Amino acid sequence: MQNKYLISIVGPTAIGKTSKSIALAKYFSSEIISADSRQFFKEMKIGTAVPSTEELAAVKHHFIQHISIEKNYSVGVFERDVIKKINQLFEENDFLFLVGGSGLYTKAINKGLNEFPKVDPAIREKLNLQVDVEGLIPLQKKLAELDPEYAKKVDLENPQRVIRALEICLGSNHNYSYYLNKPSKKRNFSSLKIGLTAPREIIYKRIEQRVDIMIQEGLLEEAQKLYSFKNLNALNTVGYKEIFAYLDGEFSLDFAIEEIKKNTRRFAKRQLTWYRKDSDIKWFEYDCSTEEIINYIKQKTTSR
Repeated sequence: MQNKYLISIVGPTAIGKTSKSIALAKYFSSEIISADSRQFFKEMKIGTAVPSTEELAAVKHHFIQHISIEKNYSVGVFERDVIKKINQLFEENDFLFLVGGSGLYTKAINKGLNEFPKVDPAIREKLNLQVDVEGLIPLQKKLAELDPEYAKKVDLENPQRVIRALEICLGSNHNYSYYLNKPSKKRNFSSLKIGLTAPREIIYKRIEQRVDIMIQEGLLEEAQKLYSFKNLNALNTVGYKEIFAYLDGEFSLDFAIEEIKKNTRRFAKRQLTWYRKDSDIKWFEYDCSTEEIINYIKQKTTSR
């Protein structure tokens, strides 16, 4: 499939990836594959900023709200499922759009997942127990000590990611970054990466506005319905864990909302750190015209 192009639209949360990708997909008569790992789950709509009904109807979307929070859906399974879907869609399309702010998931599709050695399961069991007893902070510090490169770009608030990296550090001869930096897999399509960005103060303002809209649209009520599932990995994420802390009496509602904004800003900073390391990304300002990106895509895909 030499003339097939997977165009990734990346950038920090709340930057406008959804609206821009829909405009692009409509122009190229294409479809969208979501690489937002928070939007996979059927029960999580408001807190993950799932595209609206109108947006989903404007262009065909895949891998949005397609599984339950009770299902363990790994990035490896995602890679397998998406590559299969891409091969099917390329039979009818020359362009496809991969959209989302989950850097690892975007990387898995464009370059493949890294192969890690098997380690003693007892290491993970010990780390899980340590989280339960001591909390996540000691593990975050340990990861920063053993693999400072990965600690700077991973979501340190995600215990599953921290534990996964630590078990490799502790159970193999190398740190986690060593395996991440190995050569990528060959794909039978061409990749083009487009990033949306903005000055930090604008990103933060857009994040705060989005959180306010989530609250208005019923994030509290959504979290209340999911409260009995709060220990699932899918719900251990920004937006839900702060509301759960409010429901547990640990936070006031106003404080929980401010924590969501603060933690989302931190998340956006980590996203940018991840993507800035990828020299293949062509960056555009968040408010650039769709025509500017269309012209770039045409230039890159017709010059080969």
